[in-house]
Amino acid sequence: QVQLVESGGGLVQAGGSLRLSCAASGRTFSTYDMGWFRQAPGKEREFVAAISWSGSTTLYSDSLKGRFTISRDNAKSPVYLQMNSLKPEDTAVYYCNVARRFSGRRYAPGDYWGQGTQVTVSS
Repeated sequence: QVQLVESGGGLVQAGGSLRLSCAASGRTFSTYDMGWFRQAPGKEREFVAAISWSGSTTLYSDSLKGRFTISRDNAKSPVYLQMNSLKPEDTAVYYCNVARRFSGRRYAPGDYWGQGTQVTVSS
């Protein structure tokens, strides 16, 4: 069984920053690629960023590149999402995911998702 737990969400003013964390337990994640997604009210879940198991390869949504940074200290550490210059349109529930496939250019989500963490950006 796999468990993913996101944390770090909250309420922040526009222009502020938050860092989300995704901690995994259960199976060993030493060689798993991971990703972040988000879902705003009334919208479909969308891809945010992904990182390889080693941390050497990352991929970002074009619309978020430059403001968001995905990272991990090592293959077994939590995966982080640093979000800067936040905008009201970044308001959403953010989810982490274990990849089914990640080529560096394309990310295919797997079946394991966390419960999500709410990010609310006020104007």
